[in-house]
Amino acid sequence: MKSIYLDHAAAAPLSDSMKNYLISLLPVYGNPSSLHTVGVRAGQLITQARASVAGFLNAAPDDIFFTGGGSAGNTLAVRGLVTDKPPAGQYEVFYSPTAHKSMLLACESCTYHTPLTVNSFGEISPTALDDLLSAHSRLRPLVCIEAAGSETGTIQDIAGIGSVVKKHNGLLLVDATGYIPSYPVDMGLWAPYVDMLTFSGHKLRALKGVGVLWKRRGIRLSPLIYGTQERGLIGGTENTLGIASLGKAAADHDYASITSRHRDYVYEYIVRRIPDCTLVGAPISSGRRLPRHLYLCFHGIEGESLMILLDLYGIQVSTGSACSQKNPAPPAALHAIGMKPEDMHSCIRMTFSGKESKEDLDYVCGKLKQCAASLRKTDAAE
Repeated sequence: MKSIYLDHAAAAPLSDSMKNYLISLLPVYGNPSSLHTVGVRAGQLITQARASVAGFLNAAPDDIFFTGGGSAGNTLAVRGLVTDKPPAGQYEVFYSPTAHKSMLLACESCTYHTPLTVNSFGEISPTALDDLLSAHSRLRPLVCIEAAGSETGTIQDIAGIGSVVKKHNGLLLVDATGYIPSYPVDMGLWAPYVDMLTFSGHKLRALKGVGVLWKRRGIRLSPLIYGTQERGLIGGTENTLGIASLGKAAADHDYASITSRHRDYVYEYIVRRIPDCTLVGAPISSGRRLPRHLYLCFHGIEGESLMILLDLYGIQVSTGSACSQKNPAPPAALHAIGMKPEDMHSCIRMTFSGKESKEDLDYVCGKLKQCAASLRKTDAAE
């Protein structure tokens, strides 16, 4: 049976070159903080990875901090900055309701927090943000958004949002986890707008359990885990193998090969051949959607049932962010964009590698049509 993996937004598989690289590093067992030869070798791997990631972001190595992943970076950025000391650490937190669960929960844990509004595509309006920040002027704003939505695939206007935040003397945190596999992040261009940026390594074909926090110099964060590692900001013996894998993933990542061709092929088939199916998030032709991202509502069908049935045919898709898969409640993003309650459990997400063959894509299209028809027939019979 075929196996066609269409859940790259949840985790991207390791490349053969990455596997070989990691195998070559298995003998490096020293503690990176040790001063003997074995420890120094491990420390060199971290230094090399930091330089690689810095080059990947067009940033300074001293501004790169390795975390346990995107969730760890988001939590550190928010709760490391916003304390419980009155008046609430001098910050009011404003956050995108379509952001990753880690960002939502970190922001909601702060004393003063206000969700932003989004349109039906999941876009944040800089004008609406300006009005909101003008109405909440007692504390300094910390605005927390995702560069691109995990469910919606919608790309936010970083420059427009960042300009408004700076107008109000605020700080902007951007979670770039979903965005950075598709589009380069150049901190030379983003630095006028962005104060902190996070992303997770396993979306770039690095190991799971490693991520990055970039922060502007001068921003002081309190550690959530105390220790001396990562300049005292992230305690605990470093995940040397994971960090090294992220450095290699950054060096190997090829943006030139990324297109929307496979996503568009499947979408055009669905539009022509599968009835009662609508796109969720920014329009395909808008230029404001991730190029390999397809999130669809199959009206009248349970998305979980469709996902399971496709899996029986060797096609792996999801119903949204992997961090929400075991939660029976629909993703918060669907509430935020105003989706009808009866449609919230009818969605599946397909995220492509770009390496699928035409035979693979035709197989996916055929099975989508077959499974949707089968489930609708079953529901009608009941």
